[in-house]
Amino acid sequence: MPINILMPALSPTMEEGNLAKWHVKEGDTVEAGDVIAEIETDKATMEVEAVDEGVVAKIVIGEGTENVPVNDVIAILAAEGEDASKIDAPAEGGPAAKGAAKDEEPEASAKEKEAPLAPAPAEKADKAEPQPREGMHEPSKANGANGKDDGRIFASPLARRLAKEQGLDLSALSGSGPHGRIVKHDIEKAVEEGTGKAAPASAPGAAAGEAPKTPAPTGMGDEQIRKMFAEGSYEVVPHDSMRRTIARRLVEAKTTIPHFYLTADCEIDALLKLRAEVNAAAPVRDDKPLYKVSVNDMVIKALAMALQEVPGANVTWTQEAMLQHKSSDVGVAVSIPGGLITPVVRDAEKKTLSAISNEMRDLAGRARERKLKPEEYQGGASAVSNLGMYGIKDFAAVINPPHATILAVGAGEKRAVVKDDAVKIASIMSVTLSTDHRAVDGALGAEFLAAFRRYIENPMSMLV
Repeated sequence: MPINILMPALSPTMEEGNLAKWHVKEGDTVEAGDVIAEIETDKATMEVEAVDEGVVAKIVIGEGTENVPVNDVIAILAAEGEDASKIDAPAEGGPAAKGAAKDEEPEASAKEKEAPLAPAPAEKADKAEPQPREGMHEPSKANGANGKDDGRIFASPLARRLAKEQGLDLSALSGSGPHGRIVKHDIEKAVEEGTGKAAPASAPGAAAGEAPKTPAPTGMGDEQIRKMFAEGSYEVVPHDSMRRTIARRLVEAKTTIPHFYLTADCEIDALLKLRAEVNAAAPVRDDKPLYKVSVNDMVIKALAMALQEVPGANVTWTQEAMLQHKSSDVGVAVSIPGGLITPVVRDAEKKTLSAISNEMRDLAGRARERKLKPEEYQGGASAVSNLGMYGIKDFAAVINPPHATILAVGAGEKRAVVKDDAVKIASIMSVTLSTDHRAVDGALGAEFLAAFRRYIENPMSMLV
């Protein structure tokens, strides 16, 4: 029986990915564990291994195809004894045509139009549907009519994207593509006729304690927005998966997390002096120091130790309970082409400044190459976002779930301060703590920020 290879979910939040590269071609024999493809998510490019063995009968999704939904069929393996040349690509699981994703959808054949498949009978409620092993392979099966089968909706990746942009409910549409698949034409027809609009989420209908669904940011579609500007006055730059994910998560964060902000000025003269001494004492190998500690590395360490001193802030909010973390796992915002990512320094309170420095250099380098593994950028209770190198004095950062806090760090600068009733010059760094009020109350947040400030202004305490 042919084995479908599906677009895998490489992280819990992944909904779609780009098929960056195939390492096999049709006719190749693969064994379990062989690397067969590279998938690009919104955060990283990862290798995908075969789960089963067989011969690559069909490559359904070609290299360079973007926005392939999780669990769409991307290739088919012929099992032992099967003739790979007689296996056809399934109607479901993404565009049947190979190559990069196109704006045009394949039309149904005359035979398919005349005799569409009948809807599959509904399964009994107590009969569980078998799950594909490791989220990749499942037995091939046909679609139902009108793009639906057992409650599932079958639509092309392009149709799904257009429906999302226009705020349409796919379950309210009928598909005109092969076997009832919803295609681009169906979305355009629904927009023209004003049908299939998704019902707005209403708070009263939500379960108790459940966050309301995020509403669309505007009531206008893309075409309506573009008509507000003169033709030729702008250039259309399509969103990549990272930008779409960032936009979605930021909207969710700002509309579902009750933020409040605490700002403090930290005197960093002692910290700058200690940093210079630590770097001067760095061992040298091949004419290069083994580490070079930055101010940001010391901020990470101070934040980690503050989380240990004020454990009530080292938490994650869930609807049922608070997760109290034992270690200080600190995320660090890293700017990469097209967006940003937040790799996590695990057990940062236990690590030396030199270890944190070298780990951050490695994480940031691989982040810019999109080579991080999901476990390297998921989790954590707090994060650091530093824009001081751009000359920003202070700002407020948006909390990145599941974190309960994020510290926005501004530039250190010389300022006039009053000490012992006299005006003196000191190096001051402004920081702003964004806090999830569901998890950390005002007084607790102030205690946490005060602990951080003590470590920054007395940096030797981080070394003992």
